[in-house]
Amino acid sequence: MNNHQALSNPITEDDIANYLANAPDFFQRHAELLASVHLASPHSNRAVSLQERQAEMLRDKIKLLEHRLMDMIRHGNENALLANRLLRWAASLFQTTDPVSMPQQIAAQIVEQFSVPQVTLKVWGVAPAYAGHDFALGVSDDAKLFASSLTEPFCGVNTGFEAVTWLADPAAAASIALLPLRVAGAGTSSPAFGLLVLSSPDAQRFNSGMGTDFLQHLADLASAALGRLR
Repeated sequence: MNNHQALSNPITEDDIANYLANAPDFFQRHAELLASVHLASPHSNRAVSLQERQAEMLRDKIKLLEHRLMDMIRHGNENALLANRLLRWAASLFQTTDPVSMPQQIAAQIVEQFSVPQVTLKVWGVAPAYAGHDFALGVSDDAKLFASSLTEPFCGVNTGFEAVTWLADPAAAASIALLPLRVAGAGTSSPAFGLLVLSSPDAQRFNSGMGTDFLQHLADLASAALGRLR
């Protein structure tokens, strides 16, 4: 390349980067550059060699991987604890032989096992022998239609849902989770026969961005246990 061509087509940083990327043996042929090139360190105000800068980058990557590993371990431990609580809750339902006490047992054990401040539920379409109990009374047709319209648990702020009035202290329900109860295996398009209500004074405890898989497991188990009321 003559001087005129060099001036009209100057070498860019991308050209240099591409050359180095395609010439991995460059620094083998010019090893002295590794010690002579100095870069600004993000961890101090001093300049460091290219080799030292590479070491810093590796240390940063290792720290990032360590943090990710610790997060994975923490989430794994939390999931294990949650699974154990779910098993204890399910076991308590198996041990409940009186159908009339089942709704109260479901709610009480959710409070105990998962530290939910307030829990209640209502069911409808129950057998005549259970129709006069509190858990089967006080549900409007609108609330039944709303429960059937839910294809998955609803989580969010309390905006005046009828189901919140079923709680002992509705004013303390800043965030809620509404779990529709359906016959096992009937599918999400089938009518709901009940609604399980979880609430917290913490507005972020049940938020619209949270996953609902675990809540769906609660709803499925509760639905199966309440089937004896129908």
